[in-house]
Amino acid sequence: MVTAQPASTSTFSPLTTWDGWQQFVGTPQVPARDVGDQEWTLEQREDYHARFVVLKTPAMDTISTAVRRLLLLNRGQQGGARRGLIISGPATTGKTTAMQQLGRTVELADRRRHPNRDGRLPVLFVTVPPSSTPKMLISEFARFLGLPTLERMNQIQITNAVCELLCEMGTQLVLVDDVHLMDTRSRAGAETSDQLKYLGERIPATFVYSGIDVETSPLLTGVRGSQLAGRFKIVRNQPLRYGSSADRQIWHDLVNGMDSALRLRRHRPGTLVTHAAYLHARTGGRMGSLSHLIREAALVSLLDGTEKITKKLLEQIELDTAAEQRARAPRRHRMPTQRQP
Repeated sequence: MVTAQPASTSTFSPLTTWDGWQQFVGTPQVPARDVGDQEWTLEQREDYHARFVVLKTPAMDTISTAVRRLLLLNRGQQGGARRGLIISGPATTGKTTAMQQLGRTVELADRRRHPNRDGRLPVLFVTVPPSSTPKMLISEFARFLGLPTLERMNQIQITNAVCELLCEMGTQLVLVDDVHLMDTRSRAGAETSDQLKYLGERIPATFVYSGIDVETSPLLTGVRGSQLAGRFKIVRNQPLRYGSSADRQIWHDLVNGMDSALRLRRHRPGTLVTHAAYLHARTGGRMGSLSHLIREAALVSLLDGTEKITKKLLEQIELDTAAEQRARAPRRHRMPTQRQP
């Protein structure tokens, strides 16, 4: 019988491995000590701001609620088409973060229910490799499990070993990131999509996919796409808006959460909130870009000794190319129409 085992400890263990995922789930957030604590070293504060906080967005709440319902719905499904969820949206809106936090919550809940959890694996997290083939995809599952994907084993043998093991280990949730990389217009992409569908039938778990603008990708086109659309609901993880007062309140609350989490000795509470509109314009309402901007600004202020975030400092931080292009894009203003005499 094939058994799963954590891979040997290495300097870097990605979340797509057993070691990396267990470390992610089991490592508590760096405690936010009092900013005046002289025993909190500069290096420790740098580490704190590098990791910083993960704030819940409305989309994350929607995703969490939807998956809890699907877990209950699928628990009584003995065979056939189990229901799943697709998290879709533009880049840097926090789709992967939402998926990872969801998996962490499910696994921690399982640990509380099963304190003697030897032999359990409630959550599995993988990403779709570029130009993936069915064997490449199932090898990602095997790599997470620490299975020796013996080169002598063919796709069917690896698939059987993975499915049998995940059934034995009581896997409840399978998270698959970057599904937009599967181009079902190609033979390899279509066969990889079929492999995912097959895994969903073999493994009694809820599958959650994440990808960039999945609903407009080839993944949901054709016969295969219609089958997938019939089994999965889509949650859009959109950039946060800043139009209505309700939109602005949500954004201000998130910015305030980051402001409150800062541990800079010359930081004036509420400073980030005063720049909320500017922060939205810079990031386009994308949580990934906002997190990058605030974390890097905090680290720069620690390195140069100023220990505060100002608008001037924020303007000096370069974001990803897409965010900078959006911020520099000229805004179109409608010319006021002249009244007729």
